[in-house]
Amino acid sequence: MVTLYIASTESTSGKTALCLGLGKRLQRDGFSVGYMKPISLSARRLEGQVVDEDAQFIRRELGLQEPVSDLVPIPLDPLAVESIMRRQKQLDYPKRLLEIYKRVAKGKDVMLIEGVHRLSAGGLVGLPANGVCRLLDAKSLTVIRYVGLLALDPVLFYRGVLGDSMIGAVMNSVPRRLMESAQQIAKPYLQSEGMLVYGILPKVRFLMSVSVRQLAEALGADIVARADQGEELVENLMVGAMTVDIALSYFRRKPNKAVITGGDRSDIQLAALQTSTKCLILTGNLHPQDMIMGVAEESGVPIIVSKFDTLTTVEIVEGFFGKGRFQQQKKVQRFEELLDEHFDFTSLYVTLGLK
Repeated sequence: MVTLYIASTESTSGKTALCLGLGKRLQRDGFSVGYMKPISLSARRLEGQVVDEDAQFIRRELGLQEPVSDLVPIPLDPLAVESIMRRQKQLDYPKRLLEIYKRVAKGKDVMLIEGVHRLSAGGLVGLPANGVCRLLDAKSLTVIRYVGLLALDPVLFYRGVLGDSMIGAVMNSVPRRLMESAQQIAKPYLQSEGMLVYGILPKVRFLMSVSVRQLAEALGADIVARADQGEELVENLMVGAMTVDIALSYFRRKPNKAVITGGDRSDIQLAALQTSTKCLILTGNLHPQDMIMGVAEESGVPIIVSKFDTLTTVEIVEGFFGKGRFQQQKKVQRFEELLDEHFDFTSLYVTLGLK
């Protein structure tokens, strides 16, 4: 059996996506796959049960049978951290992890272990990333969100911490303008340092998208029209603060967008509804006129009413883009396609000894 630990140099770099994408490809190639997220900083407890959205999503997508409490054996939610620091909770966490790991890994060809976005996480319970790799005899693969050559700096640090367990890296979300440097400078450099680069995945705007419902939640707002379209994905953001005579041509520049505009600008709202708009976000806590509601209902475009002014609304929404969850089937399918096209599975299988 092979164990592969997926690390990353920052949050929202693509660990969960890579775990799921690798898991699905391994299953297609005939391997039995297991998954664990030993240390979770995002888990919470609900009615005594451990809830971790990423782990639950992967469990469902890979058809795993183990309970989430086994897939996420050490949830470090605030209550658990306080109990540990007050010494109210004194467990042998490495022993607990190893026992559960052996149970989950039984009968599996490959175990995928999702790490945390920093190597030190888990130190509180004696299980930082290098400790987990040693305990589980895991190889490690690091995901880099590539924003330029200095993005390699933490990878070299990771190599020093993870040692020989680190087999290489994946560059994810590489902008088109940086693709040449990633391919011609970054990859050869890492490989000269003994780290194979198994994939250079281009940035795809669709994978950065967020759902209409997620935008409403981020704003603490209601969807007042076509709430049934709340799972539609928004790829772009535009602000409607122009004169009406140029609004239509402006809004036609970007598809699949959310348009933020004042709740009193029915002329701008109507122009946005005539283009490829996924949702309207009206600011100032002003509800749309009946005519706008009617057009939105007919067009299938949700309307969100934000209690904030336009500037504040834009800041909140802009800060949320790129942080949307991976848990949409369309995103999973698109990421699988990216891996099939840009990831060297043959080399990975050889490195891991998979046949």
